[in-house]
Amino acid sequence: MKEDKGERIDRRGFFGAAGKGLALGVGAVAVAAGGAEASEEPSDETGTYRETDHVKAYYDLARF
Repeated sequence: MKEDKGERIDRRGFFGAAGKGLALGVGAVAVAAGGAEASEEPSDETGTYRETDHVKAYYDLARF
């Protein structure tokens, strides 16, 4: 059998290219999601704990 002498990527080159592609993809998602901001409800309480909707949903699912 005759081996193809075309362009070949070795294992290190493949994983290096895959890592760079993954980093670029994560960066693109982070930039796209950067415009979304969390909305905060004004709080009259002095503490930092607030029982928001997602906390109440967790309590319901955890059966607290």
